[in-house]
Amino acid sequence: MPERKFGVVVVGVGRAGSVRIRDLRNPHASSAFLNLIGFVSRRELGNIDEVQQISLENALSSPEVEVAYICSESSSHEDYIRQFLNAGKHVLVEYPMTLSWEAAQDLWKLAEQKGKVLHEEHVELLMEEFAFLKKEVVGKDLLKGSLLFTAGPLEEERFGFPAFSGISRLTWLVSLFGELSLISATLEERKEDQHMKMTVCLETENKRPLTWIEEKGPGLKRNRHLSFHFKSGSLENMPNVGVNKNIFLKDQNIFVQKLLGQFSEKELAAEKKRILHCLWLAEEIQKYCYSKK
Repeated sequence: MPERKFGVVVVGVGRAGSVRIRDLRNPHASSAFLNLIGFVSRRELGNIDEVQQISLENALSSPEVEVAYICSESSSHEDYIRQFLNAGKHVLVEYPMTLSWEAAQDLWKLAEQKGKVLHEEHVELLMEEFAFLKKEVVGKDLLKGSLLFTAGPLEEERFGFPAFSGISRLTWLVSLFGELSLISATLEERKEDQHMKMTVCLETENKRPLTWIEEKGPGLKRNRHLSFHFKSGSLENMPNVGVNKNIFLKDQNIFVQKLLGQFSEKELAAEKKRILHCLWLAEEIQKYCYSKK
């Protein structure tokens, strides 16, 4: 048994927050280091599965609470992270950490000043599909590629500009092909139909073109279409590589390793660099689209 447990509150009990509460309550290796104290929600919910609701003020002031899981809508992340770091708590936040690159830099500086872990969840990097892609592209010379993601509508006010709400796709591309440059971006919107299409032209450090498209609207199924062309052949769409099991739990395992100081400075610096690069790109894409309006 671990010598100590970190007291945890979960902020926001939507899809991600509910999965986090489930994982914290079940007897997993990483959950043994964590003690779920309660959840915070703007709605009056009382208890969920015997887990008590507590006020934000209590969560911030209680010495029992050492960790906050921020699972609320993206527009509220920055404010919650800042409050919990200032209160001396470690923070796990669902992506995107913020809806601005500068804010993310500020929060990372604050976490370093406070000596606290700030961890941005990226379950898309823990998926079977990503593991398959990583093996497929290693050592290959990319000629060009594209990634199209479709899904139902998403409220920009709550989840941010499409380059931020879709940052997991951008993270895939950066993790597979290295840091990218923005060449151009367009955003087509039909607000009356709740339809939008963002088309982004990116370039690798070797000047290879990558196209990223996010299309959202009623009736669009959640789907990912990809096409990567290499000197040695092509990869068109994803074969069925199995079911993604416990990806939020795998992310929690990584977070607990950070709490226990089991990540090297080099690993943490590389992850921070990638996260900030993706947030910077998302902001550049947003600026480019708005400049064209």
